[in-house]
Amino acid sequence: MPDQAGTSAQRIRIGLTGLAFAFLLVLLGSVISRSSRSDATNEAAAAVTNEPSEPLAELGVAPGAQEAVSNNSAE
Repeated sequence: MPDQAGTSAQRIRIGLTGLAFAFLLVLLGSVISRSSRSDATNEAAAAVTNEPSEPLAELGVAPGAQEAVSNNSAE
């Protein structure tokens, strides 16, 4: 079965078109995920500033800095 001259060129063209489409799809996904990641980073930074500085003291497991300062000044 002899190959026709047009079929190999057509297969190469279709393959390159598919690779270009896959590249653009990955590029678009990267842009979307990067923008959502920066929003999440901003939200995480805002949450860090609102967190208590001593979470163990808030739970009552360890003495807090305020209690330690008041205990030292009372002595």
